[in-house]
Amino acid sequence: MLTIEQFNQLTWQKVNELMPVIVQHATSGDVLMLGYMNQEALKVTLESRKVTFYSRTKQRLWTKGEMSGNFLNLVDIYPDCDNDTLLALVQPVGLTCHNGTASCFSPAQSHWGFLFELETLLKSRKMADTTNSYTARLYASGTKRIAQKVGEEGVETALAATVNDREELTNEAADLVYHLLVLLQDQQLDLSKIIQRLKIRHQ
Repeated sequence: MLTIEQFNQLTWQKVNELMPVIVQHATSGDVLMLGYMNQEALKVTLESRKVTFYSRTKQRLWTKGEMSGNFLNLVDIYPDCDNDTLLALVQPVGLTCHNGTASCFSPAQSHWGFLFELETLLKSRKMADTTNSYTARLYASGTKRIAQKVGEEGVETALAATVNDREELTNEAADLVYHLLVLLQDQQLDLSKIIQRLKIRHQ
């Protein structure tokens, strides 16, 4: 989180006391919106852990979600190299944009953002109607069957690679990732946990 030293180094005078703030989804990496903070808005954000901006049109502080309930829960916040722009990493509650989209820059989305979206969708399928959802049927079949599917897709992915069939490898790898995500959700594990473990090993 922003330290007192970092706060004091922010060059407010360069931006007429209104600091641009890029808001980024802490998990997917997608850029959600751009807003502005004065020093008071930043202090409120750090204290409440809910992103609060200074509205240039209303000439007052406003907490994102104060009317809609779609808050931006602060995970961390960083200054840029010139200390005149902030990057806020958040976990959004609901949709960010007033137009009913996850991002004010929709339909722009990173590939990693789609992976997070897919994981969220698969999580929601746990209680879905099994007659209309293959994923729901997988969950209903139990952990052993899901694990078996991961094993099968892993073998098929490896076989596609051994014969240098890039198209088949792409298809099988997609099947493998899908079934692995289902297995992780079955075990109440998010992909972010796996990424954290990889980061620890990388260090």
